[in-house]
Amino acid sequence: MFWRKTATASGIDQKAKEAYFTASQGQLIFARFKSNRTAMIAGWALILMILMGLFASFLSPYDPTIAGRDTEYENGAPELPRMWDENGFSWRPFIYATERERSMKTYFRWVVTQNREHRLYMHFFVRDWDYTIFGIDTTVFGHRIDVALIRSNIHLFGVEGGKIHLFGTNESGKDIFARTLHAIWTSLAVGTLGVLISFILALAIGGVAGYFGGWIDSVLQMITDAIRTVPQIPLFMALAAFLPPEWSSETRFFFISIILGLVGWPTLARRIRTHLLTERTQEYVLAAELCGASSSHIIRRHLLPSFTSYIIVDLMISFPYMVRSETALSFIGLGLKDPVNSLGSMMQNVSKADVLLNYQWYFIPVLFFIALVLAFVFVGDGLRDAADPYSDSKK
Repeated sequence: MFWRKTATASGIDQKAKEAYFTASQGQLIFARFKSNRTAMIAGWALILMILMGLFASFLSPYDPTIAGRDTEYENGAPELPRMWDENGFSWRPFIYATERERSMKTYFRWVVTQNREHRLYMHFFVRDWDYTIFGIDTTVFGHRIDVALIRSNIHLFGVEGGKIHLFGTNESGKDIFARTLHAIWTSLAVGTLGVLISFILALAIGGVAGYFGGWIDSVLQMITDAIRTVPQIPLFMALAAFLPPEWSSETRFFFISIILGLVGWPTLARRIRTHLLTERTQEYVLAAELCGASSSHIIRRHLLPSFTSYIIVDLMISFPYMVRSETALSFIGLGLKDPVNSLGSMMQNVSKADVLLNYQWYFIPVLFFIALVLAFVFVGDGLRDAADPYSDSKK
């Protein structure tokens, strides 16, 4: 019996060893990443926020623009559903109806009070405003382009006979919950487009400089160092001064994304150049050259795949910097503005003294911004440790 257990255990160990030595690079990185509990938690949090942003219109009960504002609940506090109160228990979640009136105590300013005798019950999968997911609605050369993968007017929840605002409303009555979810998606979209542009430029410039070397490398490094030394805030201030005021929100969105990508590639380009300067003298590169392979083929099929994992890690780490840059620009008024919902544009009002004293729920988007950046940072750190074969020996 003991011999059978030992044989079974040894067979399992042998299969585990075979699986380890036959696993691909991606499988090894994923296995090491799963052992990092902090990175896994951050990864699930990041996936959750991405899904929240992607399906923001479905999760939002009201339109985040001025069309969906609640004129009877301006600067309203968050309304959390409940299932019981002093009037008894309810199987359906509910909120209270609100009444707005002017009060002498507040110098005749509008005051919102709750009517605890009037319940508004929640409903799920309700129909309201129309929305699209993965859609484009713009005008190009006088022709309107309106394409969408999903068109619907079904929303996750709502209330009967009124409105519910989980995160409260702003001064114009817009729902902060809906604006926050759409802002997450906007910031992620800006970061994705910016990272994509910087990634393509970094691969092209860093690959050419590292492979050819010589005077080509010297010229490209002069350009790279020149872009790295340009201060970004004065640059964006100068660009903002030349932005036409009649530009639409979509045009401003793409312009900000492109500018972020054009100034974000030098760091990755230098890393690619450094790696290729080392790898280009290896024997497999010489063998490819003797076989008649072109320079572009060698860079694309042999040199760049040799450190693909590090490129992926660098891209993941670049995301929070892109999101942070967009948020900072929008916060100081140089980036995206209303009616575009971005985390930066929503954070413009949190520095006002009136908000700090009376409307603390304006800080809810700030918490989502912190969570989004931290999730990217922890996932990037986890991927970096998983892609480094010597990370265990450093501990």
